[in-house]
This record gives sequence, C-alpha cells and structure tokens, in this order.
Amino acid sequence: MAPGGRLDSADMEGSAPPEGRPPEAPLILVVDDEASLRLFLREALEHKGFRVIEAEDGVRAVELCRNKRPELILLDVNMPEMDGFEACAAIRRLPGCETTPILILTSLDDLESVSRAREAGATDFALKPISMPILDHRVRYMLHAKSNLDRLARSEERLARAQRIARLGNWEWDVQSGEMHWSEEMYRLYGVIPGPAAPGRDRLLDRIHVDDREMLSRAIVEALRGEKPYSLDFRVVPPDGVERFVHEEAEILFDEAGTAVRMVGTTQDITERKRAEGQIRILAYYDGLTLLPNRRLFLEKLGVTLENVKRRGGLHAVLFLDLDRFKQINDTLGHGVGDRLLQAVAERLRRSLRSSDAIARGDLAGTNEDVCRLGGDEFIVSISNISRGEDAASVAKRILEALQQPFRLDEQEVFISASIGISLFPQDGTDLETLLKNADAAMYQAKEAGRNNCQFFSQSMNVTAVKRLSLENKLRRALEREEFQLYYQPQIDVRTWSIAGAEALIRWRHPDLGLVMPSDFIPLAEETGLILPIGDWILRTASAQALAWQKAGHAPLVMAINISGRQFRERNLARMIEQALGGIGLDPHRLELEITESVLMRSAEETVDTLKMLKAMGTRIAADDFGTGYSSLSYLRRFPIDTLKLDQSFIHEVVSDRGTAAIVAAVIGMAHGLGLEVIAEGVETPEQRTLLFQEGCHIMQGYLFGRPLPAVEFEQLLINRPGDLSRPARAG
Repeated sequence: MAPGGRLDSADMEGSAPPEGRPPEAPLILVVDDEASLRLFLREALEHKGFRVIEAEDGVRAVELCRNKRPELILLDVNMPEMDGFEACAAIRRLPGCETTPILILTSLDDLESVSRAREAGATDFALKPISMPILDHRVRYMLHAKSNLDRLARSEERLARAQRIARLGNWEWDVQSGEMHWSEEMYRLYGVIPGPAAPGRDRLLDRIHVDDREMLSRAIVEALRGEKPYSLDFRVVPPDGVERFVHEEAEILFDEAGTAVRMVGTTQDITERKRAEGQIRILAYYDGLTLLPNRRLFLEKLGVTLENVKRRGGLHAVLFLDLDRFKQINDTLGHGVGDRLLQAVAERLRRSLRSSDAIARGDLAGTNEDVCRLGGDEFIVSISNISRGEDAASVAKRILEALQQPFRLDEQEVFISASIGISLFPQDGTDLETLLKNADAAMYQAKEAGRNNCQFFSQSMNVTAVKRLSLENKLRRALEREEFQLYYQPQIDVRTWSIAGAEALIRWRHPDLGLVMPSDFIPLAEETGLILPIGDWILRTASAQALAWQKAGHAPLVMAINISGRQFRERNLARMIEQALGGIGLDPHRLELEITESVLMRSAEETVDTLKMLKAMGTRIAADDFGTGYSSLSYLRRFPIDTLKLDQSFIHEVVSDRGTAAIVAAVIGMAHGLGLEVIAEGVETPEQRTLLFQEGCHIMQGYLFGRPLPAVEFEQLLINRPGDLSRPARAG
C-alpha cells in the first residue's frame, strides 16, 4: 500500500506499473437514487484516493459497468426502474464482471434483502447509515481480495495455457468419496465433455486401451497399499477412436493414521514423442531400403531368443540366404532396379514366413523381426518352435519356391534364385556367432551344389533333409506316372466264413526305390497336401474296382477306404465323393469311409455336420482305430456312424491280458447297444478269433484271414471262397 492510504496498483494487480507510468487509482461505481448520498460517498472515497463514477438507478449502473468496467460497485437496494437485486444479476451477466466485487447497501432493519442480494450475486453488504471508516476498510479489503482472485485466475490461466501447450493435465482423486477433480486439459486428453463434476475413476478406466487397463489398475492398487508411486505409459482411446499415448505419474497422500486419503497425479499426451521414438527406432534398428530389421536389431532379438531356447530346450534354426547372380542383375539393369528387386525380395520373404516361424514382431506395421537384411543381397531368417531339422528345410523350400516366381520391374520380368545355408541350435552351435558362421558356411555349400538349393551345416542332417526332399519330388510325380497300386484286404464274417467287405490300401511301387510303405509316404503326403489328389485317386479306383467285381458276377461287398484328416477338413469332401460315385455308378451304400477316432474328435461340432452330409448321400461311416483316442461317449452317440473298428493294439493283447479283454468286451457291448457294428482289425491267431466271436464280434480282418492283395489275386478269393458274399448285418 502506498503512503497516505492510497492503494498502489502493484497492491491491486500483484505487479508494479509499467516504468514511467503512474499507477491509476481503483475505479468505484456508486449506485443510489439519492443524490445527497451519492455526493457524500463520492467525496469520502475520492478523499481516500479512489476514482468514483455515479449512477442514479440500476439501468444506468448496468450501462456504466458495460462501458467503464469499475473495480468495485456500491449498490443501493431500493431504486426506481431497476432495483439493486435486478441490477446485481444483470451486472453479473456482463462479460468481465463475473467476479467484480458488489457491496450491497441496505438499512439495518432490512436484513432480508441481504439474502436476496447474495442470491443475485452480491459479494457483501454494508448497513445504513454508513460509517466511512468501516466502509473504507471494507472497500480496501474487497479490492485486495479481488486482486488476489485476479492473480489466482491469471495464474490458473497461465497454468492452463502451459498445460495445453505441454498437453499436460492434472487430477486429484478423493479415495474416500471417490470424487475426482480434473484440470481443463484432462477433459481434452480423454475426450470428455466438461460437466458439473469430473468423471469417476471407473469411467476413466473405460477410456484406457483394453490391453493396458490391467497394468494401470495394478499400479493404482499398489500405490493405495503404500508400496510406491507409479509412473506409466499407456494408451487412451477417446470417442473419436484416435488412439493416444499418455504418460501418467501419481502418488498417494496419507493421513496421520496411515490411511490413503487422496491420490494426485499428472497425465501428459506423449503421442508425438512416441511417433518420434518410432521414427528414431526405424533409423536405428531397421534397414532403410527394405524396412526389415537391420543386423543390430536382429542379433539382439536372436540373442534373447537363444537364451529362452536354452532354458526351455528345443531346436532353433538360422537360415543364411544369398541371392544368386544378383551382381549381374545390378550391373545390367542398374542400381535402381536392383534396389527395387531387394524390396520385392524382402516382401516375398515376409509373406513366405508363417507367424509360427517368428521369433518376435515389431511394433511397426508390416515388419517382421524373424527376417533381416544383413547387407547387400544377404538376408537372415530365424525360425523357432520347430521339432526337427526337416521343418527348417520346409521353410527354406517355401522361400526358394516363392523367389522362383518372376519379378516385374520396369515393365520387364526378372528371374532370380537364392542359396540358403541352415544351422541348428544347439547341435551346430550354442552361441550366436557360431550359428551365423556355420549358416554362412552352409550357404556356400549350397552355392557349390549348383545354387537354388538349401544345405544344412550338419552333414547327417543334410542327408536326412535331402532324402526327404527327394522323396517329396518323387511323390509329386508318382500319380501322373501311375506308380500307385491298390491292395485289398478281406473282411470276413466268421459266422458264414464269407467275404463281407474289403479295405483298400495304397502301395507305391517306385522304379528305383521299389515298394514304398504307406508309413513312409502318407505323412509326407498329408503335410504337402498331396493327399488330396491321392485320396481322390484311391476313392475312384476302389469304387470302380468294387463295381467291376459286382458286374463280373460276384456278390456285392462293402468297399472301405481311409479318409485322412486333411481330406476330412476339406469343405467340398461330400461333393467330391458324390461326383466320384455318380461318375462311376457304384451304389453309395457299398462305400464305407473309415475316419480315425482322433480326426473325428478334433472338432466335434463340425464333425457332426460333415458326417451328416456324408450320410445323406448314403455312404457308410466307420470310426477307425477306435480306442486309441479320447472319445466322449456323448459325442459317439451323436455321430451318425455305422461301424467301430477296434484298433489292432487291443487285439494283440486280448488273449494275454484280462484288462484288455474286459475293455474289448465293454466296447463291443456298447457298440451293439448303440446299434453299431464292430470290426476287429489285426486278428492273427485262432485264439483271438474265438475270444472275439464269443464276445459278439462277427466281422474280422487280419493276417489270419488274408493279407492285402492286388485286385487280381483278391478276385481269386471271391471265386474260391464259398458262401454268401454279402454282409447282411451291414446292408445299406
């Protein structure tokens, strides 16, 4: 306060006036319909150093407030046209006058007006007759309070502006009541429209990305337990759907008893920082041309992966890939075309690698951290979750096939191949450097072997992989070269000793390999998808043979063929079988499809639908290898099947082991109870036949009755064996 009682503007505004400019005294508006009282107040206030303007009624007071913006108003209650209450309310509605101090002047016996004045927005009141010393103090106090309020408002505005610039909000949470206070920026960060009260903690959590909620909730719980404050990055998803990254820091305030009473914190939008970090990460960890991980990132990830494999055991493969004759393409077509070729190669490598081949995924869309560009035309691929070395060879073969397709660059086709070296952890090295060195060495072996191939570092593994790949190539040509042949094993009705049916079994006679057993090539056919055309050939050949025997005068029998898991999962299986039978002319009731128990139970609900479609055609269904899986009896009851084929592992021990005999008897009884027929596979001794017959199994198959035979030899059985050759119990 300045000497002599004059209010200095530094007191009122919280800062010194501009240099060279004297402070201006506060402006006070006196409103009263009595001219004498206005004159008295004016002279008294001007004597105290204030500037004064007057209004004789409420209408004039509102006009002066709009134009002059007084810093304090002395307002009488009883006035014509517009009384003090109406004037007070009108002034409060003016922009900039929301917090202007308004002192209501009222008589001693009119205290009711005080309440009405406060409702209208008055700041305080003074009683008439007016005591100037008291009024002087009251005015100075109100101006000082207004000055403090203005400073606080300016401070809050500066803080809000700074928070908007920094995208930083602050909040406070009353732990006991659950009430929250949010700063203005918090509403923007969360996309919430400000209301009378801030949203609760539950609504806040609803805006957190679903993958980050548990992390944040856990941090809040730990903070409430007094363990520690938290500092977290997480994602917020406002109503506009534009995901934002925020950084939040919070701590708990406790009372004297150690009870958590309040949590205070700040939340800052760090989306741009995250994007910048992503760009920096691209520059630091990714190849600028192909956007594949560079050597640094790849080796870091691979090192971590190898440590994990060491702890849990298993195999891991490293593929070292070098493009064949890339320098020739680069020199001939130019480095621009060479760069685009490298980008196209990188894209094909990405597409060639399944998710199961990956060691990690980057945060960046479209990148794979299981393949990197080492430099030039060299790439490295890392393959985890493999059970054998052949799996790595399969991936390498898939890559080689993908790269063999022509690349279109600058309106011309470019052909390229690659040489791949493979090293396996742990047999080819237990550390990163050794694995890479050995994979590199194996790659040069692939170059020397003629390029466009893969080689293992381990010679023994090489032999196995090469043999498997050679067998696959031969298998692909076997169908077109008519190297497959069907053998037929009789199924005997022991009640009449007649041939009730035959099971078609495939054999592969290769000109160099000789007879290849199904156990050696069927799994490979399943894996490569070749089982689909092979299965179709089996179906058509076996059906045609059954019809040929029938036309030759032999009694109709049931032809059983095996349906693989890969075939059964095909959506068009029923249509394919229907078309095959229609083209051949075999009665569908004379065809039995044998499906293993494990395949049936793989997806029980879908299995029921597929079986119903097959049954609707009239074909018979048999559950093959029954007893080796984990069938639910409730599903077995729902499956529309006709026959259970007891697995031969039970038949081998049915005589020697009482427990096995009890299981076989129970299965036969259960099957008959469900109206199903039972076929025993692998019957080799008369004792097995007798026991099974006594338990009610009447159809048997095994070496005791006959080995699988070619069609010509099987027909001799049909000619020489007397009796009724039909199977009454299985008639369709």
